[in-house]
Amino acid sequence: MQRRSTQSPQTVTKRDFLRSAALAAITATASSSTWAQSERPGFFKAKDIAEAGFIYGLPIVMSYGVMYEYAVDKSSGQYKAPFNTLVNEARVYTYEDTAVVTPNSDTPYSFAWLDLRAEPIVFSVPAVDPKRYYSLQLIDLNTYNFGYVGSRATGSDAGSYLVAGPRWTGATPAGIKKVFRSTSDFCLALFRTQLFDPADIEAVKKVQAGYKAQPLSSFLNRPAPPPAPAPSFPKFEKDLVRTEFFEYLDFALQFAPALPEERWIREQLARIGVGPGKTFDFRSLSLEDKAEILLGMKEGERKVSETVASLGKDINGWRVSSAFGDAAFFHGDWLLRAAAAKAGIYGNDAVEAMYPLGKVDADGKELDCSKSSYTLTFPAEQLPPVNAFWSVTMYDGKSQLLVKNPINRYLINSPMLPHLKRGSDGSLTIYIQSKSPGADKEANWLPAPDGPIYVVMRLYWPKTTPPSILPAGEGTWKPPGFKRVS
Repeated sequence: MQRRSTQSPQTVTKRDFLRSAALAAITATASSSTWAQSERPGFFKAKDIAEAGFIYGLPIVMSYGVMYEYAVDKSSGQYKAPFNTLVNEARVYTYEDTAVVTPNSDTPYSFAWLDLRAEPIVFSVPAVDPKRYYSLQLIDLNTYNFGYVGSRATGSDAGSYLVAGPRWTGATPAGIKKVFRSTSDFCLALFRTQLFDPADIEAVKKVQAGYKAQPLSSFLNRPAPPPAPAPSFPKFEKDLVRTEFFEYLDFALQFAPALPEERWIREQLARIGVGPGKTFDFRSLSLEDKAEILLGMKEGERKVSETVASLGKDINGWRVSSAFGDAAFFHGDWLLRAAAAKAGIYGNDAVEAMYPLGKVDADGKELDCSKSSYTLTFPAEQLPPVNAFWSVTMYDGKSQLLVKNPINRYLINSPMLPHLKRGSDGSLTIYIQSKSPGADKEANWLPAPDGPIYVVMRLYWPKTTPPSILPAGEGTWKPPGFKRVS
Protein backbone atom coordinates (compact mmCIF):
# COMPACT_ATOMS: atom_id res chain seq x y z
CA MET A 1 0.00 0.00 0.00
CA GLN A 2 1.38 3.41 -0.98
CA ARG A 3 1.74 5.89 1.81
CA ARG A 4 2.59 9.25 0.33
CA SER A 5 0.85 8.81 -3.03
CA THR A 6 -2.42 10.48 -2.15
CA GLN A 7 -5.94 10.78 -3.37
CA SER A 8 -9.62 10.36 -2.90
CA PRO A 9 -13.08 11.16 -3.65
CA GLN A 10 -16.04 9.76 -2.03
CA THR A 11 -16.43 12.55 1.02
CA VAL A 12 -18.94 13.72 3.60
CA THR A 13 -20.50 16.73 5.29
CA LYS A 14 -22.65 19.48 4.10
CA ARG A 15 -21.58 21.26 0.99
CA ASP A 16 -20.43 24.56 2.42
CA PHE A 17 -19.50 22.95 5.74
CA LEU A 18 -16.01 24.38 5.61
CA ARG A 19 -16.52 27.92 4.36
CA SER A 20 -14.99 30.17 6.98
CA ALA A 21 -16.71 33.32 8.10
CA ALA A 22 -13.27 34.66 9.06
CA LEU A 23 -13.27 38.09 10.66
CA ALA A 24 -16.78 38.84 9.41
CA ALA A 25 -18.02 36.46 12.09
CA ILE A 26 -16.63 38.65 14.85
CA THR A 27 -19.63 40.87 15.40
CA ALA A 28 -20.36 40.12 19.04
CA THR A 29 -19.28 42.50 21.78
CA ALA A 30 -16.03 41.57 23.44
CA SER A 31 -16.58 39.43 26.50
CA SER A 32 -14.83 39.95 29.74
CA SER A 33 -13.89 36.29 29.68
CA THR A 34 -10.66 35.54 27.85
CA TRP A 35 -7.44 33.67 28.31
CA ALA A 36 -5.53 35.12 31.20
CA GLN A 37 -2.38 36.82 29.98
CA SER A 38 -0.25 34.35 31.90
CA GLU A 39 -2.07 31.46 30.19
CA ARG A 40 -1.90 32.81 26.64
CA PRO A 41 0.16 30.66 24.28
CA GLY A 42 3.67 31.94 23.86
CA PHE A 43 5.79 30.79 20.92
CA PHE A 44 2.87 28.77 19.59
CA LYS A 45 0.40 31.62 19.27
CA ALA A 46 -3.33 30.91 19.34
CA LYS A 47 -3.52 31.46 15.58
CA ASP A 48 -0.83 28.85 14.95
CA ILE A 49 -2.50 26.38 17.29
CA ALA A 50 -5.89 27.02 15.68
CA GLU A 51 -4.40 26.41 12.24
CA ALA A 52 -2.75 23.14 13.26
CA GLY A 53 -5.81 22.17 15.27
CA PHE A 54 -8.16 22.80 12.36
CA ILE A 55 -6.08 20.58 10.08
CA TYR A 56 -5.83 17.90 12.76
CA GLY A 57 -9.47 18.10 13.78
CA LEU A 58 -11.24 18.53 10.44
CA PRO A 59 -11.80 14.80 9.75
CA ILE A 60 -12.96 14.26 13.33
CA VAL A 61 -15.49 17.10 13.19
CA MET A 62 -16.70 16.00 9.75
CA SER A 63 -17.15 12.47 11.04
CA TYR A 64 -19.00 13.76 14.10
CA GLY A 65 -21.35 15.64 11.77
CA VAL A 66 -22.18 12.47 9.85
CA MET A 67 -22.65 10.49 13.06
CA TYR A 68 -24.97 13.16 14.43
CA GLU A 69 -27.14 13.19 11.31
CA TYR A 70 -27.18 9.39 10.91
CA ALA A 71 -27.49 8.16 14.51
CA VAL A 72 -28.45 11.03 16.83
CA ASP A 73 -30.76 13.60 15.22
CA LYS A 74 -33.97 11.87 14.15
CA SER A 75 -35.11 15.07 12.40
CA SER A 76 -31.96 15.52 10.31
CA GLY A 77 -33.45 14.12 7.12
CA GLN A 78 -30.50 11.72 6.90
CA TYR A 79 -31.20 9.73 10.06
CA LYS A 80 -30.61 5.95 9.72
CA ALA A 81 -30.91 4.22 13.10
CA PRO A 82 -29.81 4.47 16.74
CA PHE A 83 -26.36 3.31 17.79
CA ASN A 84 -25.51 -0.40 17.50
CA THR A 85 -28.39 -0.98 15.08
CA LEU A 86 -27.65 -2.27 11.60
CA VAL A 87 -29.86 -0.79 8.89
CA ASN A 88 -29.90 -2.04 5.30
CA GLU A 89 -30.65 0.23 2.38
CA ALA A 90 -31.75 -1.89 -0.55
CA ARG A 91 -31.13 0.89 -3.04
CA VAL A 92 -28.29 2.91 -4.46
CA TYR A 93 -27.69 6.58 -3.68
CA THR A 94 -29.26 9.33 -5.82
CA TYR A 95 -29.19 13.12 -6.00
CA GLU A 96 -31.56 13.18 -3.00
CA ASP A 97 -28.81 11.88 -0.69
CA THR A 98 -26.99 14.95 0.60
CA ALA A 99 -25.26 14.05 3.89
CA VAL A 100 -22.22 12.54 2.13
CA VAL A 101 -20.51 14.31 -0.75
CA THR A 102 -19.22 12.34 -3.73
CA PRO A 103 -21.39 9.35 -2.74
CA ASN A 104 -21.01 5.90 -4.22
CA SER A 105 -24.04 4.92 -6.34
CA ASP A 106 -22.78 1.41 -7.21
CA THR A 107 -23.40 -0.58 -4.07
CA PRO A 108 -26.38 -0.57 -1.72
CA TYR A 109 -25.16 0.31 1.75
CA SER A 110 -25.74 -1.18 5.15
CA PHE A 111 -24.86 1.07 8.11
CA ALA A 112 -24.26 0.81 11.80
CA TRP A 113 -22.84 3.57 13.97
CA LEU A 114 -21.35 1.81 16.96
CA ASP A 115 -21.08 2.89 20.59
CA LEU A 116 -18.35 0.62 21.97
CA ARG A 117 -18.10 2.11 25.46
CA ALA A 118 -20.07 -0.60 27.29
CA GLU A 119 -18.94 -3.64 25.29
CA PRO A 120 -17.77 -4.75 21.83
CA ILE A 121 -20.09 -5.48 18.92
CA VAL A 122 -19.98 -8.71 16.93
CA PHE A 123 -20.71 -8.71 13.18
CA SER A 124 -21.74 -11.95 11.55
CA VAL A 125 -21.76 -12.28 7.77
CA PRO A 126 -23.30 -15.01 5.61
CA ALA A 127 -21.62 -16.97 2.85
CA VAL A 128 -21.74 -14.73 -0.25
CA ASP A 129 -21.50 -15.84 -3.87
CA PRO A 130 -17.82 -15.27 -4.84
CA LYS A 131 -19.05 -13.52 -8.01
CA ARG A 132 -20.67 -10.81 -5.90
CA TYR A 133 -18.32 -8.31 -4.30
CA TYR A 134 -19.06 -7.18 -0.76
CA SER A 135 -17.09 -5.48 1.97
CA LEU A 136 -17.45 -4.34 5.56
CA GLN A 137 -15.30 -1.26 6.14
CA LEU A 138 -14.66 -0.21 9.74
CA ILE A 139 -13.94 3.50 10.25
CA ASP A 140 -13.40 5.29 13.55
CA LEU A 141 -13.99 8.94 14.47
CA ASN A 142 -10.40 9.69 13.44
CA THR A 143 -11.43 8.49 9.94
CA TYR A 144 -8.94 5.62 10.16
CA ASN A 145 -9.90 2.46 8.30
CA PHE A 146 -9.08 0.07 11.12
CA GLY A 147 -10.39 -3.15 9.59
CA TYR A 148 -12.02 -4.98 6.68
CA VAL A 149 -14.23 -8.00 6.22
CA GLY A 150 -15.33 -9.12 2.77
CA SER A 151 -14.49 -10.57 -0.63
CA ARG A 152 -10.90 -9.30 -0.70
CA ALA A 153 -10.02 -9.22 2.99
CA THR A 154 -11.55 -12.39 4.41
CA GLY A 155 -13.15 -14.20 1.48
CA SER A 156 -16.74 -15.17 0.77
CA ASP A 157 -17.31 -17.64 3.62
CA ALA A 158 -19.58 -17.01 6.59
CA GLY A 159 -18.02 -15.83 9.86
CA SER A 160 -18.23 -13.64 12.95
CA TYR A 161 -15.92 -10.73 13.74
CA LEU A 162 -15.56 -8.63 16.89
CA VAL A 163 -15.22 -4.83 16.91
CA ALA A 164 -13.85 -3.44 20.19
CA GLY A 165 -13.25 0.06 21.50
CA PRO A 166 -9.88 1.45 22.59
CA ARG A 167 -10.42 0.63 26.26
CA TRP A 168 -11.63 -2.97 25.98
CA THR A 169 -9.32 -5.53 27.64
CA GLY A 170 -11.17 -8.82 27.14
CA ALA A 171 -9.95 -12.02 25.54
CA THR A 172 -11.02 -13.17 22.07
CA PRO A 173 -14.14 -15.34 22.52
CA ALA A 174 -14.66 -18.68 20.84
CA GLY A 175 -16.34 -18.43 17.47
CA ILE A 176 -14.71 -15.10 16.56
CA LYS A 177 -12.52 -15.17 13.47
CA LYS A 178 -10.81 -11.85 14.10
CA VAL A 179 -10.84 -8.87 16.48
CA PHE A 180 -10.74 -5.31 15.13
CA ARG A 181 -9.95 -2.46 17.49
CA SER A 182 -11.20 1.08 16.97
CA THR A 183 -9.12 4.05 18.16
CA SER A 184 -12.35 5.78 19.28
CA ASP A 185 -15.38 4.81 21.36
CA PHE A 186 -17.69 5.53 18.46
CA CYS A 187 -17.14 4.20 14.96
CA LEU A 188 -18.89 3.43 11.69
CA ALA A 189 -19.44 0.01 10.16
CA LEU A 190 -20.13 0.38 6.46
CA PHE A 191 -21.20 -2.52 4.26
CA ARG A 192 -21.12 -2.32 0.47
CA THR A 193 -22.94 -5.05 -1.46
CA GLN A 194 -22.57 -5.20 -5.22
CA LEU A 195 -25.71 -4.69 -7.31
CA PHE A 196 -25.42 -6.14 -10.82
CA ASP A 197 -28.47 -4.39 -12.30
CA PRO A 198 -31.87 -3.08 -11.12
CA ALA A 199 -33.41 -6.56 -11.37
CA ASP A 200 -30.73 -7.84 -8.97
CA ILE A 201 -32.04 -5.88 -5.99
CA GLU A 202 -33.96 -8.83 -4.51
CA ALA A 203 -30.76 -10.90 -4.45
CA VAL A 204 -28.99 -8.01 -2.71
CA LYS A 205 -31.75 -7.92 -0.09
CA LYS A 206 -31.14 -11.60 0.66
CA VAL A 207 -27.44 -10.98 1.19
CA GLN A 208 -28.15 -7.96 3.41
CA ALA A 209 -30.61 -10.00 5.46
CA GLY A 210 -27.67 -12.24 6.41
CA TYR A 211 -25.65 -9.38 7.93
CA LYS A 212 -26.03 -9.29 11.71
CA ALA A 213 -24.74 -6.96 14.44
CA GLN A 214 -25.14 -7.75 18.14
CA PRO A 215 -23.44 -6.88 21.45
CA LEU A 216 -20.82 -9.36 22.60
CA SER A 217 -23.02 -10.31 25.57
CA SER A 218 -25.80 -11.38 23.19
CA PHE A 219 -23.36 -13.32 21.03
CA LEU A 220 -22.16 -15.19 24.15
CA ASN A 221 -25.68 -15.45 25.59
CA ARG A 222 -24.59 -13.69 28.79
CA PRO A 223 -26.07 -10.79 30.80
CA ALA A 224 -25.28 -7.38 29.33
CA PRO A 225 -22.97 -5.03 31.26
CA PRO A 226 -24.35 -1.70 32.54
CA PRO A 227 -24.93 0.73 29.68
CA ALA A 228 -22.60 3.69 29.25
CA PRO A 229 -24.08 7.08 30.18
CA ALA A 230 -25.80 8.84 27.29
CA PRO A 231 -23.66 11.76 26.09
CA SER A 232 -25.18 15.19 25.60
CA PHE A 233 -24.39 15.45 21.90
CA PRO A 234 -24.02 19.08 20.74
CA LYS A 235 -26.41 19.85 17.89
CA PHE A 236 -24.55 19.81 14.60
CA GLU A 237 -25.25 22.71 12.26
CA LYS A 238 -23.11 23.74 9.33
CA ASP A 239 -23.42 27.43 10.20
CA LEU A 240 -22.17 26.79 13.72
CA VAL A 241 -19.12 24.91 12.44
CA ARG A 242 -17.77 28.17 11.03
CA THR A 243 -17.23 29.62 14.47
CA GLU A 244 -17.73 26.70 16.85
CA PHE A 245 -15.49 24.18 15.13
CA PHE A 246 -13.40 23.73 18.25
CA GLU A 247 -16.46 23.13 20.45
CA TYR A 248 -17.28 20.12 18.29
CA LEU A 249 -13.68 18.95 18.35
CA ASP A 250 -13.51 19.49 22.11
CA PHE A 251 -16.54 17.23 22.57
CA ALA A 252 -15.37 14.51 20.18
CA LEU A 253 -11.85 14.17 21.57
CA GLN A 254 -13.09 12.75 24.88
CA PHE A 255 -14.08 9.62 22.94
CA ALA A 256 -10.72 9.20 21.19
CA PRO A 257 -7.73 8.57 23.50
CA ALA A 258 -4.58 10.17 22.15
CA LEU A 259 -2.25 7.94 20.15
CA PRO A 260 1.50 8.49 20.63
CA GLU A 261 1.80 10.58 17.47
CA GLU A 262 -1.08 12.80 18.62
CA ARG A 263 0.29 13.87 21.97
CA TRP A 264 2.03 17.02 20.76
CA ILE A 265 -1.03 18.40 18.95
CA ARG A 266 -3.27 17.48 21.88
CA GLU A 267 -0.93 19.39 24.20
CA GLN A 268 -1.10 22.46 21.95
CA LEU A 269 -4.91 22.28 21.71
CA ALA A 270 -5.12 22.09 25.49
CA ARG A 271 -3.36 25.47 25.62
CA ILE A 272 -6.40 27.08 23.98
CA GLY A 273 -8.86 25.07 26.05
CA VAL A 274 -9.60 22.19 23.66
CA GLY A 275 -9.52 18.53 24.69
CA PRO A 276 -10.79 16.08 27.31
CA GLY A 277 -11.60 17.91 30.51
CA LYS A 278 -11.62 21.27 28.72
CA THR A 279 -14.59 23.46 27.87
CA PHE A 280 -13.70 25.60 24.87
CA ASP A 281 -16.29 28.36 24.36
CA PHE A 282 -15.78 30.57 21.33
CA ARG A 283 -18.45 33.07 22.36
CA SER A 284 -16.68 33.87 25.63
CA LEU A 285 -13.40 34.85 23.94
CA SER A 286 -12.21 38.41 23.48
CA LEU A 287 -12.22 39.96 20.01
CA GLU A 288 -8.46 39.46 19.81
CA ASP A 289 -8.72 35.78 20.69
CA LYS A 290 -11.64 35.26 18.32
CA ALA A 291 -9.63 36.85 15.53
CA GLU A 292 -6.66 34.57 16.15
CA ILE A 293 -8.85 31.47 16.18
CA LEU A 294 -10.72 32.41 13.00
CA LEU A 295 -7.61 33.44 11.12
CA GLY A 296 -5.91 30.20 12.10
CA MET A 297 -8.90 28.21 10.88
CA LYS A 298 -8.95 30.14 7.62
CA GLU A 299 -5.27 29.43 7.01
CA GLY A 300 -5.76 25.77 7.88
CA GLU A 301 -8.68 25.55 5.46
CA ARG A 302 -6.55 27.12 2.71
CA LYS A 303 -3.81 24.55 3.20
CA VAL A 304 -6.28 21.66 3.18
CA SER A 305 -7.89 22.90 -0.04
CA GLU A 306 -4.50 23.29 -1.72
CA THR A 307 -3.54 19.78 -0.68
CA VAL A 308 -6.79 18.35 -2.05
CA ALA A 309 -6.02 19.92 -5.43
CA SER A 310 -2.54 18.37 -5.51
CA LEU A 311 -3.30 14.91 -4.13
CA GLY A 312 -1.54 12.14 -5.98
CA LYS A 313 -0.22 12.24 -9.53
CA ASP A 314 -1.77 13.80 -12.63
CA ILE A 315 -2.34 11.15 -15.30
CA ASN A 316 -4.22 12.25 -18.42
CA GLY A 317 -6.19 14.80 -16.40
CA TRP A 318 -6.98 12.40 -13.56
CA ARG A 319 -5.57 12.69 -10.07
CA VAL A 320 -4.48 9.18 -9.14
CA SER A 321 -3.50 8.56 -5.55
CA SER A 322 -4.15 6.73 -2.33
CA ALA A 323 -5.09 8.82 0.69
CA PHE A 324 -6.95 6.46 3.02
CA GLY A 325 -5.76 3.96 5.56
CA ASP A 326 -5.28 3.17 9.22
CA ALA A 327 -3.38 5.10 11.89
CA ALA A 328 -0.05 3.62 10.76
CA PHE A 329 -0.73 4.73 7.18
CA PHE A 330 -1.08 8.40 8.17
CA HIS A 331 1.46 8.27 11.01
CA GLY A 332 0.73 11.81 12.12
CA ASP A 333 0.34 13.35 8.65
CA TRP A 334 -2.70 15.42 9.61
CA LEU A 335 -2.71 17.46 6.41
CA LEU A 336 -2.98 14.31 4.29
CA ARG A 337 -5.74 12.98 6.53
CA ALA A 338 -7.69 16.26 6.34
CA ALA A 339 -7.33 16.48 2.56
CA ALA A 340 -8.51 12.89 2.18
CA ALA A 341 -11.59 13.58 4.30
CA LYS A 342 -12.46 16.74 2.42
CA ALA A 343 -11.97 15.11 -0.96
CA GLY A 344 -14.00 12.03 -0.05
CA ILE A 345 -14.49 11.05 3.56
CA TYR A 346 -14.72 7.31 4.28
CA GLY A 347 -12.77 6.31 1.19
CA ASN A 348 -11.25 2.85 1.07
CA ASP A 349 -7.64 1.73 1.33
CA ALA A 350 -5.99 1.49 -2.10
CA VAL A 351 -5.99 -2.31 -2.02
CA GLU A 352 -9.77 -2.27 -1.54
CA ALA A 353 -10.65 0.46 -4.03
CA MET A 354 -8.97 3.16 -6.09
CA TYR A 355 -10.64 6.47 -6.92
CA PRO A 356 -9.12 8.37 -9.87
CA LEU A 357 -10.61 11.88 -9.80
CA GLY A 358 -11.19 13.74 -13.08
CA LYS A 359 -11.63 17.51 -13.03
CA VAL A 360 -9.82 18.60 -16.21
CA ASP A 361 -9.73 17.49 -19.83
CA ALA A 362 -6.74 16.24 -21.80
CA ASP A 363 -5.64 19.87 -22.34
CA GLY A 364 -5.78 20.72 -18.66
CA LYS A 365 -8.99 22.80 -18.86
CA GLU A 366 -11.59 22.35 -16.14
CA LEU A 367 -14.55 20.18 -17.08
CA ASP A 368 -17.62 22.37 -17.67
CA CYS A 369 -20.63 21.05 -19.56
CA SER A 370 -22.05 24.56 -20.01
CA LYS A 371 -19.12 25.17 -22.36
CA SER A 372 -18.31 21.77 -23.86
CA SER A 373 -19.33 18.16 -24.20
CA TYR A 374 -16.79 15.41 -23.56
CA THR A 375 -15.98 11.85 -24.47
CA LEU A 376 -14.07 9.29 -22.45
CA THR A 377 -12.80 6.39 -24.57
CA PHE A 378 -11.33 3.15 -23.27
CA PRO A 379 -9.36 1.39 -26.06
CA ALA A 380 -10.17 -2.26 -26.72
CA GLU A 381 -8.87 -4.56 -23.98
CA GLN A 382 -7.93 -1.56 -21.81
CA LEU A 383 -10.86 -1.32 -19.43
CA PRO A 384 -9.99 -0.71 -15.75
CA PRO A 385 -8.23 -3.85 -14.38
CA VAL A 386 -10.15 -5.09 -11.35
CA ASN A 387 -10.99 -8.29 -9.50
CA ALA A 388 -14.49 -7.00 -8.65
CA PHE A 389 -15.96 -4.16 -10.77
CA TRP A 390 -15.37 -0.59 -11.95
CA SER A 391 -17.56 2.47 -12.48
CA VAL A 392 -17.47 6.04 -13.81
CA THR A 393 -19.71 8.41 -11.82
CA MET A 394 -20.79 12.00 -12.54
CA TYR A 395 -20.91 14.77 -9.90
CA ASP A 396 -21.98 18.38 -9.88
CA GLY A 397 -18.85 20.50 -9.54
CA LYS A 398 -20.56 22.95 -7.17
CA SER A 399 -22.53 20.70 -4.81
CA GLN A 400 -20.30 17.57 -5.01
CA LEU A 401 -23.50 15.54 -5.24
CA LEU A 402 -25.04 13.23 -7.81
CA VAL A 403 -26.85 14.93 -10.67
CA LYS A 404 -30.61 14.85 -11.22
CA ASN A 405 -31.20 13.90 -14.86
CA PRO A 406 -34.00 12.74 -17.19
CA ILE A 407 -32.86 9.11 -17.43
CA ASN A 408 -31.97 8.64 -13.73
CA ARG A 409 -28.46 7.53 -14.59
CA TYR A 410 -25.62 8.56 -12.30
CA LEU A 411 -22.88 6.25 -13.52
CA ILE A 412 -21.72 3.76 -16.07
CA ASN A 413 -20.15 0.61 -14.68
CA SER A 414 -18.80 -2.76 -15.74
CA PRO A 415 -22.04 -4.69 -15.02
CA MET A 416 -23.64 -2.51 -17.73
CA LEU A 417 -21.14 -3.61 -20.39
CA PRO A 418 -23.54 -6.04 -22.16
CA HIS A 419 -25.89 -3.10 -22.78
CA LEU A 420 -23.27 -0.57 -23.90
CA LYS A 421 -22.29 0.08 -27.51
CA ARG A 422 -18.72 -0.64 -28.60
CA GLY A 423 -16.81 0.88 -31.48
CA SER A 424 -15.88 -1.21 -34.52
CA ASP A 425 -12.40 -1.58 -32.98
CA GLY A 426 -13.81 -2.83 -29.68
CA SER A 427 -13.33 0.47 -27.85
CA LEU A 428 -15.85 1.86 -25.36
CA THR A 429 -16.77 5.56 -25.51
CA ILE A 430 -18.74 7.29 -22.76
CA TYR A 431 -20.52 10.55 -23.69
CA ILE A 432 -20.41 13.16 -20.93
CA GLN A 433 -22.75 16.06 -21.65
CA SER A 434 -25.84 17.89 -20.43
CA LYS A 435 -28.06 16.96 -23.41
CA SER A 436 -28.61 13.57 -25.01
CA PRO A 437 -25.95 12.66 -27.59
CA GLY A 438 -28.70 11.10 -29.72
CA ALA A 439 -30.70 7.89 -29.63
CA ASP A 440 -27.87 5.88 -31.20
CA LYS A 441 -25.45 6.92 -28.43
CA GLU A 442 -27.74 7.30 -25.42
CA ALA A 443 -26.86 3.86 -24.03
CA ASN A 444 -23.38 5.27 -23.36
CA TRP A 445 -24.55 8.69 -22.11
CA LEU A 446 -23.48 9.91 -18.67
CA PRO A 447 -25.81 12.90 -18.04
CA ALA A 448 -24.13 16.03 -16.69
CA PRO A 449 -25.38 19.32 -15.27
CA ASP A 450 -25.18 22.47 -17.39
CA GLY A 451 -22.11 23.72 -15.56
CA PRO A 452 -18.87 22.59 -13.88
CA ILE A 453 -18.51 18.87 -13.20
CA TYR A 454 -16.09 16.29 -11.96
CA VAL A 455 -15.97 12.55 -12.54
CA VAL A 456 -14.85 9.78 -10.24
CA MET A 457 -13.69 6.39 -11.45
CA ARG A 458 -14.00 3.59 -8.89
CA LEU A 459 -11.94 0.43 -9.16
CA TYR A 460 -13.09 -2.08 -6.57
CA TRP A 461 -10.48 -4.64 -5.55
CA PRO A 462 -7.97 -3.46 -8.15
CA LYS A 463 -5.63 -6.02 -9.61
CA THR A 464 -2.12 -5.95 -8.21
CA THR A 465 -0.32 -7.58 -11.14
CA PRO A 466 0.18 -5.78 -14.47
CA PRO A 467 -1.80 -4.25 -15.95
CA SER A 468 -2.70 -2.53 -12.69
CA ILE A 469 -3.39 0.96 -11.39
CA LEU A 470 -1.26 0.05 -8.36
CA PRO A 471 1.03 1.32 -6.98
CA ALA A 472 -1.09 4.48 -6.97
CA GLY A 473 0.18 6.90 -9.59
CA GLU A 474 2.88 4.49 -10.75
CA GLY A 475 0.87 1.55 -12.09
CA THR A 476 1.11 0.16 -15.61
CA TRP A 477 -2.57 0.91 -16.37
CA LYS A 478 -3.39 4.57 -17.06
CA PRO A 479 -6.91 6.04 -17.21
CA PRO A 480 -7.69 7.69 -20.58
CA GLY A 481 -8.22 11.46 -20.79
CA PHE A 482 -11.38 13.46 -21.44
CA LYS A 483 -11.70 14.91 -24.94
CA ARG A 484 -13.74 18.03 -25.73
CA VAL A 485 -16.43 17.71 -28.36
CA SER A 486 -17.63 20.79 -30.22
